[in-house]
Amino acid sequence: QVVHFGGRVECITNGSVEWRWVEADKVLGVPYDLPIVGYGQTVNILRLWSARADDEFHLDDFNKGSYVEAVENKVLAENLTKVLYPNDNVLAGKELRLRQQYFFVSCSIQDILRRFRLRNNDWTLLPEKVFIQLNETHPALIIPELMRLLVDREKVDWNTAWSITRACTGYTNHTILPEALEKWSVSLMERLLPRHMQIIYEINGRFLKQVAAMWPGDVARLARMSIIDEHGDRSVRMSNLAIIGSSAVNGVAYLHTEILKKSLFKDFYELYPTHFTNKTNGITQRRWLLKANPKLAELITGAIGSGWITDLEQLRALENYLDDSAFLKAFRNVKQANKEALAAHIRSSVGITVSSESIFDVQVKRLHEYKRQLLLALYIIMQYNRL
Repeated sequence: QVVHFGGRVECITNGSVEWRWVEADKVLGVPYDLPIVGYGQTVNILRLWSARADDEFHLDDFNKGSYVEAVENKVLAENLTKVLYPNDNVLAGKELRLRQQYFFVSCSIQDILRRFRLRNNDWTLLPEKVFIQLNETHPALIIPELMRLLVDREKVDWNTAWSITRACTGYTNHTILPEALEKWSVSLMERLLPRHMQIIYEINGRFLKQVAAMWPGDVARLARMSIIDEHGDRSVRMSNLAIIGSSAVNGVAYLHTEILKKSLFKDFYELYPTHFTNKTNGITQRRWLLKANPKLAELITGAIGSGWITDLEQLRALENYLDDSAFLKAFRNVKQANKEALAAHIRSSVGITVSSESIFDVQVKRLHEYKRQLLLALYIIMQYNRL
């Protein structure tokens, strides 16, 4: 897929108004499919993307002695997918992060539309075949990008394209912390994605008219709900864009979703009460019990059968064994064997000997200011001090 950055937008009037994104830099997105092996005969495909320069080597620059410039495009393009999500505390990191987000969004949505077009020629059927879940605000550019492709490339009228876009997308919010509610400066967006900013302005203008009609004279509400934050350096609120441009919004725990409805996104909940639902985060027992803990899985299956593998609720049948001394002894033996295996792994991999009689609490996650393994470390210190 070809992905564009920069350039400018020109207006063409030829009986109707058309907008063209011109003089933009091109980057190629090369797909790589990774098979994801599931339970039984299930294998899904995860499509990943690698960035390549549209024009990798400039012979003229090389012949003039400009050796760095000769491969500059190749280096800049490949940086897009070399390191995912760089530190965005500095301007260069912010820009690369935005470029990455748009690159993956554009490659993926163009590929989705390509596959749809193989068997369909009616764009209004797209929501019947495609649903795109926005995992946090990182892929929120899906909304203006899908609008751009439908309106500019496929010549779908705005209202129809907007109905299609909203019906095809849903937004999952994972955290109410501001770090996850992304904002991008208007100046950066206008420079990198000029056509998308035009589309965002149009979406916002139409949306604010709707809000003003429902709450006449409530200027503060308009300011809060606007996609454009006008305070200080103007910025684009990606969470507002994700809510306005999608058909469903969910939190990942009951308490979390209630906070979204009553606090963080209260204005939007009052406007779209039926859009907000809760989807409590869960795990797949096939991966995290059957595959990861075979001894325990074998014990459970021996006691209650294999139905739990596809229906987690069936684990409730284990309550019948609460007073079964033979089962409880076998259960303790499995847990102890796992501890001994972990202690042996720690000893062989990092040279530290730990007691297999310990209580192990394992966290598998990057160290981060607001991830819960930091809370766990503080909790261990608290427990140590109490002891």
